[in-house]
Amino acid sequence: MLEQSTPKSWPEWDVPGGQLTTKGGVLEVYMGHYMREWLAQQGLVTSGECPPENAVYAYANSLQRTVATAQFFITGAFPGCGVTVHHQEKMGTMDPTFNPVIVDDSAAFSEKAVQAMEKERQGMQLGESYKLLEAITDYRNSPSCKEKQQCSLSEGKDTFSAKYQQEPGVSGPLKVGNSLVDAFTLQYYEGFPKDQVAWGEIKTDKQWQVLSKLKNGYQDSLFTSPEVARNVAKPLVKYIDNALVGDAAKAAKVTLLVGHDSNIASLLTALDFKPYQLHNQYERTPIGGKLVFQRWHDNGGNRDLMKIEYVYQSTEQLRNADALTLQSPPQRVTLALNGCPVDDNGFCPMDTFKKVMAEATK
Repeated sequence: MLEQSTPKSWPEWDVPGGQLTTKGGVLEVYMGHYMREWLAQQGLVTSGECPPENAVYAYANSLQRTVATAQFFITGAFPGCGVTVHHQEKMGTMDPTFNPVIVDDSAAFSEKAVQAMEKERQGMQLGESYKLLEAITDYRNSPSCKEKQQCSLSEGKDTFSAKYQQEPGVSGPLKVGNSLVDAFTLQYYEGFPKDQVAWGEIKTDKQWQVLSKLKNGYQDSLFTSPEVARNVAKPLVKYIDNALVGDAAKAAKVTLLVGHDSNIASLLTALDFKPYQLHNQYERTPIGGKLVFQRWHDNGGNRDLMKIEYVYQSTEQLRNADALTLQSPPQRVTLALNGCPVDDNGFCPMDTFKKVMAEATK
């Protein structure tokens, strides 16, 4: 798809598509190192010691990049401690827990889901984004235009699909736009020279914001309508409910789940989070970002509390591979659930959180 969309040639990568790069591994080690410092500060682990057996449980989707991501995170957080990364045996296939596929086989649901995706898409103003992308890629001289007579992204039509046991899908300009902007974003994060990132055509912050609307819009339309999100996130919601509510007494002190941006996007809608803004980032679900669910106990009031934060690296922290510590931390944004109002410090009562999870797992 990338080659079809421009007459220009793409820079070479040193790993196959879909695999974690060396730089990606370094970024994850840094995030793991920071999270270790933060966990020690909160008294969940002891500095300089390996955590006791079963105190940390790591579970990743069974693809190279998710398992590798988990391994690098664990290396940064608990070096030399032999913390196992669990995953299903068959590598290269999606684990049902992390597979954001439609789990309802009725035609009525499929129709409703497609309508919901179309409605999400209709609410987006992407004309300016497509025009900029057409200029950057020289789309009029691309194979798509010359061979297939598809010469305008802004005038093309999107076709959505919601088939049983498949991910929500779209074909048309939104898919093309997402692929192109994703490629530029990854070039930027990887540290390609500026003149090689989108052939040196992205020069301002505003241009990045305009282009990122396509990547965010793709994800929002596919994974964040309530109808679709609740359906595709169900296995993951059940897993999290079990870890935080059901088996909480038996659960590890720290559970690490490594999936995909589509998992986070659908989870945020399935649990009905309030809208959020991530500062210093163009992406709504940035690469390497962590959704951190924290169980707290208030000794004074003798009650259990829940706090949820989005912990992620800024665009520049990713590009520059900045080491992360308590003194130079990643970005942190406190999130709130509509069904569990938070106090000034971002805490909501665990009893209310349990009700939200009970509703979401129905």
